[in-house]
Amino acid sequence: MHMSSNSELAVSKARLRNLPQENSQLSWKNPAHRYDYCMVGVLLTGAAVLVLWFFYSRNEILLSGDAVAHINIARRVFDSRTPGPMQLGTVWLPLPHVLTIPFIVTERLWKSGVGGSIPSLISYVIAGLGIFRLLSTWSRLAAWSSTLIFAINPNILYVQTTALNEPMYLACFVWSLVFFLEASRALLRNNPAAGKWIEKGAIALAAAILTRYDGWFLACSWWLTILPLAVMRIQAMPDAERTTMRKAAFKALLLTALAPTVWLAFNFGSKGNALDFANGPYSAKAIAERTTAKGAPPYPGERHVWTAGVYFVKAAQLNFGEGRPAKYFVFFAAIASLYFALRFNWQLPLLLWSPVLFYALSIAYGSVPIFLPVWWPFSYYNLRYGLELVPAIAVGAGFAVVLLKQRWPQRSAPVLAACCIGLLAVISYWQAWRDVPICLREVRANGQARLQLDAQLASILASFPQHSTILAYVGSHSGAFELAGVPFRRTINEGIYLLWDSSLQHPATAADYVVASDDDPVAAAVAAHPQSLAMIRELVVRGQPRIRVYRSLAR
Repeated sequence: MHMSSNSELAVSKARLRNLPQENSQLSWKNPAHRYDYCMVGVLLTGAAVLVLWFFYSRNEILLSGDAVAHINIARRVFDSRTPGPMQLGTVWLPLPHVLTIPFIVTERLWKSGVGGSIPSLISYVIAGLGIFRLLSTWSRLAAWSSTLIFAINPNILYVQTTALNEPMYLACFVWSLVFFLEASRALLRNNPAAGKWIEKGAIALAAAILTRYDGWFLACSWWLTILPLAVMRIQAMPDAERTTMRKAAFKALLLTALAPTVWLAFNFGSKGNALDFANGPYSAKAIAERTTAKGAPPYPGERHVWTAGVYFVKAAQLNFGEGRPAKYFVFFAAIASLYFALRFNWQLPLLLWSPVLFYALSIAYGSVPIFLPVWWPFSYYNLRYGLELVPAIAVGAGFAVVLLKQRWPQRSAPVLAACCIGLLAVISYWQAWRDVPICLREVRANGQARLQLDAQLASILASFPQHSTILAYVGSHSGAFELAGVPFRRTINEGIYLLWDSSLQHPATAADYVVASDDDPVAAAVAAHPQSLAMIRELVVRGQPRIRVYRSLAR
């Protein structure tokens, strides 16, 4: 029996020796210290707060209609005639809304929009720390370079002042790669701690899955990349370690699978359709069908993966700048990532650049267009999606420093490279600020008219008696209720399912006031049942649907 155990142990050791080992030419020593992380955290927090104050003072943190919608979906979870998780809806994923709730309980933080910005601000800091941690594995200089390139990106800085969910997703994305790298390193070193890193990676993936649908693709890519290595290492481990690792990997895989399962079950319970987020009336596909004119040409990249991928990469480049320095910077980062993948580690660059494939497929087959001001149709739409590639580009620049450090150990070579990369980034960002960051330009182009209309409607809503009820499709006008500080519990809206349907049949008896926009169900209800309704105001803003406000004569 004893001889058998010894022979099994010897076989396991031999199998481990024959498995791939970490590249000896690339040092894994972590040169960063706690002081570095404290400095990074302080600088990121200072930058985030300063930029938030700047854009808040200019009244630009609520320009994005999606940001306003995120804030008010979170608000309706506790401020509604029927509060509860059903108010989360079935299209946007729930984690950003859930994490926003504590910050908008206070009316002042809700009305100003700052409460919705706080989770994004925190996510920005966490994402920056993750990029530093990712590259500090090889080089402190590379870690600082990449973190600064990410942190001072003009469009990242603007978007983290809003309630958009991109900053939160980037934090989950970056830290899932940190845990992936640590798990891979532990597996290559036959370290039992690999199981803990895989579990932490699963937590980051679950958060990503519940933040954006990008996370579903990331989770599949993450597991397809790490699972073969984990299986090989587990098979070669001694029995005790093998059992522990199997349990850890199984729990991590189960947690990753549980996140989308919960969302599918929520969709099924809410609407009777597990895929309501994909093919329901408020899905991207349905919105595209309603808003696309009959006979209109296909949008760029529709059913053409290559064109879709090119548009996405161009959107990423525009998020760095529109001039030649930005083009050179993105190209340089891509080449450095490719060389790093071929020479040292292919898994990490593959995961970093995986958004290219996800968005190419989404644009081609998911009714998710991106419009660029420099290419046909010369417009602004979904340009912020290019931010998903900012970590890959920033880390790619750091890879260049790492590669030069490996080739020329003298301190001057990597320092000179970091200075050149930094100079190119500064020129790109200066041009972006000079021309106005592309994400800010997009929300100005698409959001200023809406914000003007919301402000006008808000002044009317604020004049209503405090205990009056309002029938309105708040999905279109939630910003007006927010600006006016009118609680959603005073409204009958589309989130109150049974009462909403019955109120549309008798609008005059359902509420004291009715807000009808030309393109919403309330306007159709008023047209069908105009009895006992007196129009008191009509709002017309160029580029926005006309709004008519009615007072009920039957109450």
